[in-house]
Amino acid sequence: MIKRSERPVYSKEFRSRRAINWLTLGFTYAAMYMGRYNLSFANKSLSDNYGWDKTQIGTIITAALTIYGISAIFNGPIVDRIGGKKAMLIGSIGTVVFNFFFGLGAYLGFLGTGTVLLTYFASVWALNSYFQSYSALSLIKVNAGWFQVSERGVFSAIFGSMIQSGRALIFVIGGYAVTVLPWQWVFFIPSMIVAVMSFLTFINVKDTPESAGMGYLDTKDATSGDTEKINFKYVFKKVISNPIAITIAIAEFCTGFVRHGFEQWFPRYMQEYQKLALDSPVFQKGALGVVLAGITGAFLAGFMSDWVFQSRRTPVAFIGYILIISSLLVVWFAKDVTFVIVAFITNSLAISMVHSMLSGTASMDFGGQRAAATATGMFDGMQYLGGAAVGIGVGWILDNFGWEYWSPSMIGFAGIGAILMLVLWNAKPKGKSSH
Repeated sequence: MIKRSERPVYSKEFRSRRAINWLTLGFTYAAMYMGRYNLSFANKSLSDNYGWDKTQIGTIITAALTIYGISAIFNGPIVDRIGGKKAMLIGSIGTVVFNFFFGLGAYLGFLGTGTVLLTYFASVWALNSYFQSYSALSLIKVNAGWFQVSERGVFSAIFGSMIQSGRALIFVIGGYAVTVLPWQWVFFIPSMIVAVMSFLTFINVKDTPESAGMGYLDTKDATSGDTEKINFKYVFKKVISNPIAITIAIAEFCTGFVRHGFEQWFPRYMQEYQKLALDSPVFQKGALGVVLAGITGAFLAGFMSDWVFQSRRTPVAFIGYILIISSLLVVWFAKDVTFVIVAFITNSLAISMVHSMLSGTASMDFGGQRAAATATGMFDGMQYLGGAAVGIGVGWILDNFGWEYWSPSMIGFAGIGAILMLVLWNAKPKGKSSH
């Protein structure tokens, strides 16, 4: 465990200024989450309104996740060059615009209900995903400059819980909105909230302690002590050609299939297979449990990583993968909805553990302050490319074989991720200043 004396000590002024930074960033990212996961609540409404089957709805999901994955990989080096604050503003403003345009699609009935309208929705949601891809890159880029390695696990837990608050809001608002209001309000409401947070980001966020007048902070990560110019050659050497980073990226591809296979489809599973309305007390309690479990998973992972595994991230991710496999097995074989909901809650906790450790924390460690966005783009991008298959792929499975094949389609990917985490069990970053 990390001794209390080994933890960094900061002035009250530094801690206050950092708090303003991470609170603003965290809630901006949470708001953007609302504008990302709202589609799952409109999934069935779109089918009901336009007569689209699950495979057609899946094309919207696949288009969006593919664009997110590719964009995150290529935007990472850009964010490392322009800074996290500018990139977050680009991403959040784009999220405002394209959530609004997706909702606007409800008034474009003159386009018919065929290929043209489906193409419109898929294109708009893909553009929303392009701008959404800046969010994680930007947040982690900024935080990498404000937090040392030894405290990143715990603070990633705090950020994970804040992000989950965005899911909580859309889970509550989304469930009621699609039953009380026209479905397009599931997109208009997040658009308005993100607009407010964009303004607060512009006012409050600073990229580094130095830019906030706090002086230089040695973060003791993989790029500590580096003085080279940040360009493609530099980030390639630090991240893209790093065997540890490549292995984590492959694991995150597996995470993406499991995470999005669950998150994009579970509301519809509850509607169609378990015959529960989205505004029913059972679904609402279950959805709240899923969100609270995500918050708990982020906290549990952060404290375990920093205080039990000496700031190693992969052992915690391994535990998360094992829990994912266990919960998906329960969903596969359980008949009672109570057991299914408990398994969903466990799965949410486990996915949050893995995601917060790999995309949220390991990216800062192995990318370092100077290449954090590149590492995040590589890890998060691969996760979303893995998730892209759950759109058309899972939609096709459901149309042709039914919901009984939904859970087992994800188990193998979690198993591969667990094996890769065993390979990296002792991996930790090393920078020049720590030699």
